Amino acid sequence: MKPTNPVYTGLPTTIFEVMSRLAIEHKSINLGQGFPDVDGPEDVRRFAADALMAGPNQYPPMMGVPELRQAVAEANRRFYGLDVDWKSEVLVTSGATEALSDIITAVIEPGDEVVLIEPLYDCYLPLVRRAGGIPRLVRITPPEWRLDLAALEAAFSPRTKAILINNPMNPAAKVFTREELEAIAALCVRFDAYAICDEVYEHILFDGRAHIPLMTLPGMRERAIRIGSAGKTFSLTGWKVGYVTAAPALLDPIAKAHQFTTFTTPPNLQKAVAFGLGKDDAYYGELGSSLAAKRDRLAEGLARLGFGVVPCGGTYFVTADVTPLGLSGDDAELCRRMTVEAGVTAVPVSAFYAGEAPRNFVRFCFSKRDEILDGAVERLGNWLSERTRAVA
Repeated sequence: MKPTNPVYTGLPTTIFEVMSRLAIEHKSINLGQGFPDVDGPEDVRRFAADALMAGPNQYPPMMGVPELRQAVAEANRRFYGLDVDWKSEVLVTSGATEALSDIITAVIEPGDEVVLIEPLYDCYLPLVRRAGGIPRLVRITPPEWRLDLAALEAAFSPRTKAILINNPMNPAAKVFTREELEAIAALCVRFDAYAICDEVYEHILFDGRAHIPLMTLPGMRERAIRIGSAGKTFSLTGWKVGYVTAAPALLDPIAKAHQFTTFTTPPNLQKAVAFGLGKDDAYYGELGSSLAAKRDRLAEGLARLGFGVVPCGGTYFVTADVTPLGLSGDDAELCRRMTVEAGVTAVPVSAFYAGEAPRNFVRFCFSKRDEILDGAVERLGNWLSERTRAVA
């Protein structure tokens, strides 16, 4: 038989799904996949329920309902001082992953080079390759997660069409500094490249950090494409509501790709997200502070057990070095053993690299109830104690 598309043929199942299946099989506490274990604000959910019953429940406008597009434009002004025309510069998508797919399909042509920073979210490489793009990888490694600006510059060339940057960064929990962002912006301007900005964790930063959209830097207003996510901002990942902000000349082809992908997104969810984006500053402050407390709770527990905890500037994730534990096996093997033997699931950080990678770091998700985090630390402690007794 004729072959199917080689980008997807034989592509392994995402590490999140693999570890989640294993967690279910062994009744493990799943700190691998990045989603909260409680639903988001009740008033936002009630708004969606009321809008569902009130209707209409037919196709909404392809670009998104006006209420949400206006709310996204207002949020850009409110949080970042960006003047955005909701009619020509905002698109609603069925989640941030769809937004990424639409953008890459619309912007990248066969032979175009795309700069990517490892470790990277697992859909980036397949989407770039599906579009015929040529990945140019720049690596950061734990525990410093330092971006080598010389290596970044070397990855750019006259063939560079875009850089795809995730900030705050999954899985590294890195928040890019202004200096790093200014270097990226300067390279985009110098090489006439676009910036695809996956900023879904924009409101989940810690320790006084402030999000800096690349779009706000000199020369980037017309060449940056900004992606946001209601799933992350409102802890409603199952809703799959994302939004794209870009200059009209860029948004137009992206909207055409969206038109032939999902076409639209449930109207009641869009209206509820529009309501949510208008919540007061106290909501956004509590979102960050509550997750910072969970970060600290899990990080302190892991450190007590002997893990080498890596600093976390934002997102849902803590990375930990397993080397101090003195256990045999690499990160993938230890994640499997922790799931089966300890009843706690993490994700190997090496899964987020395209080639050879550090093999001694694992990632835990802390957007869970406190009792779940405490239970995970207790299970890991019991497991490590048993391992120590077995060796003795």
